[in-house]
Amino acid sequence: MKTLLVFSRLIDAVTEGVGKAVGWLILIAVLVSAGNAVVRKAFNISSNAWLEAQWYLFGGAFMLAAAYTLAQNEHIRIDVVYGKFSRRVQHWIDLLGHCLFLMPFVLLMIYYLVPYVLMSYRSGEGSSSAGGLIVWPAKAILLAGFLLLAAQGVSEIIKKIAIMRGDMEDPTPYVPTHAPLDMAAGGEKGA
Repeated sequence: MKTLLVFSRLIDAVTEGVGKAVGWLILIAVLVSAGNAVVRKAFNISSNAWLEAQWYLFGGAFMLAAAYTLAQNEHIRIDVVYGKFSRRVQHWIDLLGHCLFLMPFVLLMIYYLVPYVLMSYRSGEGSSSAGGLIVWPAKAILLAGFLLLAAQGVSEIIKKIAIMRGDMEDPTPYVPTHAPLDMAAGGEKGA
């Protein structure tokens, strides 16, 4: 299990690096969008390439940050139901969810995206819009996002098993988002 935990920490480090780096893509997308709008209004010049660049940047940030979001335990879940269970049951729900839902979906997407990206790359597929960008980099970003998500899924499965076996502490102990306020802790009723 120690070897698997080392492997898990390596995946987590890569995911964190990528997740923090792609945050800058949002800023770049905003700057491209603002610059494109200013040029279009001020000089009556427009470019499909700049519009598509915005989509690529935002899509890249979204897809490449999905694994980081999983690592931070920030994906959406039904807290009203999940929060009613003990932490052990929550770990089982997470483990089964990763194994039965996340990994099959991610692996299926990778299976279909590999030929999709290769075909686009080999054909030099371009945008259907005049003056648009080549398409394969956007498709490759989809594939890269799902590859990262698959790796992070493996890391999460390893960590859940290690936590449940007592081989590691829970790095993200669950705290319900909508927990009732504790009056003894100084919380105000109705706050």
